[in-house]
Amino acid sequence: MGNAYIFSLQPTFTQGLILGQFSILFLLVLILKYLFFDTVADSAYRASSYQPKVDRDEGEGTALLAERFAAGLDKGGRAEAGGLESADWLNGVLRQVVDSYRMKLRDGLSGAAGDEVARKRVEDFANSFRPPGFLDPIKVHTVDLGISAPRLSRARPKPSVSQDLDSAIQLDMDYVDTVSISLSTSVLFNYPFSSFARLPVSLTISLSLFSATMLLTPPQPHSPHPTLAIALPSPDTDFTLTLQTKSLMGSRAKLADVPKLHELITNQIRRVLVDKGTFKVVLPGLASVDEVKEDIQKARESNGLPVN
Repeated sequence: MGNAYIFSLQPTFTQGLILGQFSILFLLVLILKYLFFDTVADSAYRASSYQPKVDRDEGEGTALLAERFAAGLDKGGRAEAGGLESADWLNGVLRQVVDSYRMKLRDGLSGAAGDEVARKRVEDFANSFRPPGFLDPIKVHTVDLGISAPRLSRARPKPSVSQDLDSAIQLDMDYVDTVSISLSTSVLFNYPFSSFARLPVSLTISLSLFSATMLLTPPQPHSPHPTLAIALPSPDTDFTLTLQTKSLMGSRAKLADVPKLHELITNQIRRVLVDKGTFKVVLPGLASVDEVKEDIQKARESNGLPVN
């Protein structure tokens, strides 16, 4: 009777190849799961050793802003020639509006107490949009609301298609500040089974410069619901967005400042600005918020855009 068996003390080449492949896959799973991944469900709410705070550096931002004002504008924002109008008065109003929102986010408190109120509100807002099957609860460590305000310049009319309507106003906007947020969470991996592993991610995003041409459209008297529209960059216009990101990915072994993650975050923020960069101010006595929302939904449907 022949020796009919599968394994022996002298394995064949095929058996060795299969065993080697399985051992490599097994080691790879162990390395990923216990070196980079985390199996603790509440890892996002544990104390994090990575809580970077962005140092405010106004020198670089001020230099960038000065370069933009050098062509035709003095330090006060007054136009030298070309029929451009001064936006000094509007900058003063805008500064007060921005400061009012900052104070509202801080619940009127100053110092550490106000910082904590703003941090908690931002954290609640971020978790309200969190996809539960993809991310663990988001923990916001620090929030810097900034100290500056957008600066408007070179106000000029933009001719309207219809001669019966007033022209819209174009303004150049430059925002130089250090608005930042530091947070941590975990990316969930549900393969090969649910909650297989978690990849901890700590992230700090800081805005240094945002520059664009905005469009201010006055209310149209013949519209059923007149509104004041403020439009940020459209798909056919370019704008400058300078972000700084600091990141750590992994549990025991960490990957720092992955360039692809910075590129992904920047592209997502640019896409949101293009898709949702139009704000409508409801005029008291002429329209309600619900009516304006309905008009926006109908406009998106007519243009073939998804309705939010």
